[in-house]
Amino acid sequence: MSNHSKVVYEGWMVRYGKRKLGRSYFHMRYFVLEPNLLSYYKRKPSDNMAPLRKLEIDGTCRVEDRGLKSHHGEVFCFLCIYNRKQKDQQITMGTKDMQELMAWKQKLQEVIDQQQDSTTSKHRKAFASMDFDNLSGFALSDLETPMEDEEDNSHTLGRKLTIGNGPPDSLHDWTKDGEFGGPSQTDANQAHSRKNWRLVRCQNGLRIFEELVPVDYLPRSCTRAMKAVGVVEAKCDDVFKLIMSMDLERYEWDCSFGYGSLVEEVDGHTGILYHRLQLDWCPTLVWPRDLCYVRYWRFNDDGSYVVLFQSREHPKCRPQQGYVRAHIESGGFKISALKTRNGRPRTQVQHLMQIDLKGWGVNYIPWYQQRCVLQMLNSVAGLREYFSQEDGVKAVARVPKMLGVESDSNLEKKDAKPQDASKLQTQPSDQANVEAMDDSSDEEDYQEPEACIEEESIRSDSDAKSSEEELSEEIDVSAFSGILRRDASDKGRNCWMAPESNLFKVRSINFPYDKSKIPAGKYLMQLVATDWFKGNSRIDHVARRRGCAAQVATEKGLFSLVINLQIPASTHYSMVMYFVSKHPRPGTLLQRFVDGDDEFRNNRLKLIPTVPKGSWIVRQSVPTSPCLLGKAVDCTYIRGQNYLEIDVDIGSSSVANGVLGLVCGVITTLVVDMAFLVQANTLEELPEQLIGAVRMAHIELSAAADAPDLDNTD
Repeated sequence: MSNHSKVVYEGWMVRYGKRKLGRSYFHMRYFVLEPNLLSYYKRKPSDNMAPLRKLEIDGTCRVEDRGLKSHHGEVFCFLCIYNRKQKDQQITMGTKDMQELMAWKQKLQEVIDQQQDSTTSKHRKAFASMDFDNLSGFALSDLETPMEDEEDNSHTLGRKLTIGNGPPDSLHDWTKDGEFGGPSQTDANQAHSRKNWRLVRCQNGLRIFEELVPVDYLPRSCTRAMKAVGVVEAKCDDVFKLIMSMDLERYEWDCSFGYGSLVEEVDGHTGILYHRLQLDWCPTLVWPRDLCYVRYWRFNDDGSYVVLFQSREHPKCRPQQGYVRAHIESGGFKISALKTRNGRPRTQVQHLMQIDLKGWGVNYIPWYQQRCVLQMLNSVAGLREYFSQEDGVKAVARVPKMLGVESDSNLEKKDAKPQDASKLQTQPSDQANVEAMDDSSDEEDYQEPEACIEEESIRSDSDAKSSEEELSEEIDVSAFSGILRRDASDKGRNCWMAPESNLFKVRSINFPYDKSKIPAGKYLMQLVATDWFKGNSRIDHVARRRGCAAQVATEKGLFSLVINLQIPASTHYSMVMYFVSKHPRPGTLLQRFVDGDDEFRNNRLKLIPTVPKGSWIVRQSVPTSPCLLGKAVDCTYIRGQNYLEIDVDIGSSSVANGVLGLVCGVITTLVVDMAFLVQANTLEELPEQLIGAVRMAHIELSAAADAPDLDNTD
């Protein structure tokens, strides 16, 4: 390694690239920036350590903002550094901290500027030292250094960085119209589009402004542009991540949000979204509204964020039956940092919206449209209250993929041509080629990273310790039966089902470094049956009952994990779940748990409970954080020939018993999810995988069957 005195900047960053097969990967790497070199290492470099890769920095290098990329629920922002003469020579690096990324951007720009200034200085010295008496036959223009393009004539920092592909065509950037009247001084060409704003009211701690348009007439169905301005006590980065997300977390601060999903991701800065509004409609008279719009974001040099909206049609998101497609003329957020007060960060949030709600009814009620717009703008107040009651942001910027939104009556034919790419300003051909060539020949593909966050779909053989336990084929559940019936419908009662595994979060392979968690993958075992017993005493060791699912699995040569939740009351109840799979492979975490001692099992068996449906008081009382069952309550482990039964005595804990007493009174109104897994404590055991999960829907106490005579196995 070079002398440390020459290092301009260094630190851990996420390394992103594409393999020869086109699949992407994420690695943690230690980057070192020197005055003319950018290199990265597998670990923090010591003397004479060779880098995994390096890139020479000169005046022709450029820094490109690649925007956001999501990986296992975590969102990373990326920069790409490349040489304009050799675009295959590039490095893509990123982090979850936008401020850290901008620090790298600034340092890289400074190094590029220094190299460019040095090159220009050499040309000038060479020009001044020439003997013009011997060059009389040459034109002065023959001695000038040719410039590649006009861009190289500028030494401003802004020319060294590009932000994605810029905003899509026709997308109006209202943030450049000036701050509350008056055009931006940095762009005199936009003086004609200045906006004047008038304060119309103050509500919920927000200032509400209305645009003063120079004409007296507007279409009846389109309201004037309105803007809400408020202050949120949080960091800009946290506010931005929350605004970009469109998952369940959004229900906690945006009262106008009904549903949101991603239709198409154009690039790291631009995407097409589908959005359903939840406004104060009169359902008998007014149909609900939905939106399909393009969303573009950028990070400004002053540390502020800009998020822009505008409606856009898309062939994969046709108008839906039962909804009226509204139209956003202009909208979005501007998020700017303010000076701290009492040591707490503050952020100014501006939310603008100009929308045409369409439909024949609301066109004649302007005040009703204004009321709906005000409800949408009140999301700024929701952000303020959300951060005032939370210690930090629990969610990351997530937008679920669109599933089942396409209207059946308006589906495109399979051979239909895709939407005109020029309208969305997708990646130009040269940039697309750069993306395809990114690190295709990187030798690091064959080296084991020290701390990587490799995608699950491309795990190497060394990463297969956890994935090898997955079921290779589905088990025929028709041979198994239990007291409770299986019902996958949302309206099922007194039944069970296996919930979607990705609803639960487990430790990622990078958990020791950043405490990150990812959606759980495929279950290790399959839930095949559930029994619901009652008796006068505690019901132990139910797996010995002849004809139960565990005995049937043994006859088929399969292995069973039986979890018996023993519920004490005046009448004792037992909820018994049977998870079945092939025998665990030797050396896997599941096999070590099955054949380990009770101390190991108590320290590893984890429960993740949730209450997706139930009364507010019960949902607040039931803990939803993961817990080690063996540490919280008494567990008895019974190892049979082809099964392991875990009898969980919930009554052994006074806290659990108190919560259980509350739950039993309203159990018929509850939907409860329970996921079980073996906790991973070492890097070799990560990422975690769920053994299985069950969803109990509206269980009836009266439906419990009498406990069988377990002493008489015949």
